[in-house]
This record gives sequence, structure tokens and C-alpha cells, in this order.
Amino acid sequence: MINSNLGCGYCPACIAGWDNRCRDWHLLGETVRGTYAEYVVIPARYIYPIPEGYEARKAAAAALVFLTAWHSLIVRGELRPGETVLVVGASGGVNTASIQIAKLAGAIVYVVGSGSEKLKLAEEMGADYLIDRSKEENWSKIVYMMTGKRGVDVVVDNVGTTFPLSFRSAAKGGRILTVGNSGGPKFEIDNRQIFGRHLSVLGSSMGRREDFANVMELVFAGKLKPVLDHDYPLKDAMEAQKRLEHGEQLGKITLSIN
Repeated sequence: MINSNLGCGYCPACIAGWDNRCRDWHLLGETVRGTYAEYVVIPARYIYPIPEGYEARKAAAAALVFLTAWHSLIVRGELRPGETVLVVGASGGVNTASIQIAKLAGAIVYVVGSGSEKLKLAEEMGADYLIDRSKEENWSKIVYMMTGKRGVDVVVDNVGTTFPLSFRSAAKGGRILTVGNSGGPKFEIDNRQIFGRHLSVLGSSMGRREDFANVMELVFAGKLKPVLDHDYPLKDAMEAQKRLEHGEQLGKITLSIN
């Protein structure tokens, strides 16, 4: 399987083990051509063996999202047992990975999602408390009340435009973790929420090779499970793309190459 976080291997960050902070960093499929093809060439150090008997499709579905979620929650967020975590979004790849990792770390997990089907998936992943944002627009108020007017220790928000609600959902001294901005890259925030409530906003992208080894061993051991949606042969990639664009998927869509 492939670790798609590509560092040069020679800069100070790479030598220190922080290859996701490489000065010449690349992400396979984003800054360089990826696996939407029959063949791809990458440095051998970014190949990781799949244990005998483990399904390749599951490994492919797990790689990027579990690495991203692990580095964000465990390394950057320093999540501790007994803490409370709010995940904004119930069914995306990184979010379903975040729910599982947070539970494995001993946290209490709240999830905000849209619709019963997606929230059911979050519950299957181990979420303790579910909030349907299609029924409650101001979900930060619900989180506040559910936590005894305290707020949560950690918020996983990869939407971006939901930051104002995420800030209000966090406890004093809380951490806001983000690895993306699916709702858009530019939005307004009220800075008073950050300094007035001692919040930390912690961003990251992908993770270190060490993180990849740690989280994939947990995946192979069955302690973390990738969520699979439909699988398509490469020749039907257009249909797979349409399903993704329409937001119909629950889990990772995969392409099989004969």
C-alpha cells in the first residue's frame, strides 16, 4: 500500500522525522499525479506491506484518512483519555477515522451530522452522542447543553465555514483541529472567541512516516476499520466520480484495477 505523504528525505524537517513538513512536500494525487491510473511510481520508502489475508481494497481506503486523522488527533491535538471530542460531520473518510481513533484513545465522542443515515454510521463507528444539524441549525447550543454548559475539549472541524459554531462548542482552553476546508477556504471568524476563551487552532496536513506505521498496524489488527462504499472497475470511473460529486457515498469509494 502507499503512504501518499511525500517528503524529499533530505531537508531538516525530513531528517527530524517530520516529513509532512518537508520544504519540498508533495501529496500524491494533489501536487503530483496520483493513483487514478494503472501505474504510478513513488519512492520505495513510501510503500508499506499489507499483511497476508488483509484485503487490499480496505488498505487503500484506510491509508490517507487514518494517517490524517491520527496525526491531527494524537500528535497535534495530544488527545488524552477521558477528554470530550466533537466531530463536525458524520460520514466523511477523515471524520469516520477520527471517531474511531478518538474512541480508541479513550475519549467521549459527540458527532454533528446531517440526516439519520449518516448519523447511524457515526454511531456504528462508536460515537456516544449524535446531533442532527438538519433539525438543529445552532448545534453549538446543543453541544453546550449536553456537556453541562462546559463545552468539549477538542473539536475536529474540517469544514472551515463552521468555525464560528465550533468555537462556541469548545470548552475554555479547548483545541480546534483542522486538516481541510470542504466548506470553502475563506470565511470570517470572531477573534474574541479565540483569545477570550483561550482556544488553540491546530492545523496539520497528512502525517509522519512514524504515524503511518503506528496507525496502519492498528488498522491491520482490526482495532480501526475503514468504511467502504461502492467499488468500481477503473473503466467505470466516471460513475464513481458522479457518486462522489452528488455526495451519495457513505465511506470510501474505490477503483479496482485488473
